[in-house]
Amino acid sequence: MRTDNRKSLTGVVTSNRMEKTIIVLVSRRYKHPKYGKYIVSSKKYTAHDETNDARIGDEVEISETRPLSKSKRWRLLQVVNRAPQKVEVKKKSGAKS
Repeated sequence: MRTDNRKSLTGVVTSNRMEKTIIVLVSRRYKHPKYGKYIVSSKKYTAHDETNDARIGDEVEISETRPLSKSKRWRLLQVVNRAPQKVEVKKKSGAKS
């Protein structure tokens, strides 16, 4: 796969419910031109995950690619940081708290 002049972004996986597809939230911080206040804006990208490797909460790196579907223009390069596994604690049905 050629990655010569292709953009690369880093973001957090927000959804992996689709097969071989993930939704990545990429946030960027910039200074307002007039007022100087820092503003955080974010955008969601649909990316191709061939091996279904990424999980919700993982920090991933995605790269531009050819159009793979109507909305997929990005491909998963690597998982930068894994999200910790959540442990669910079930309450007893008869217990009052």
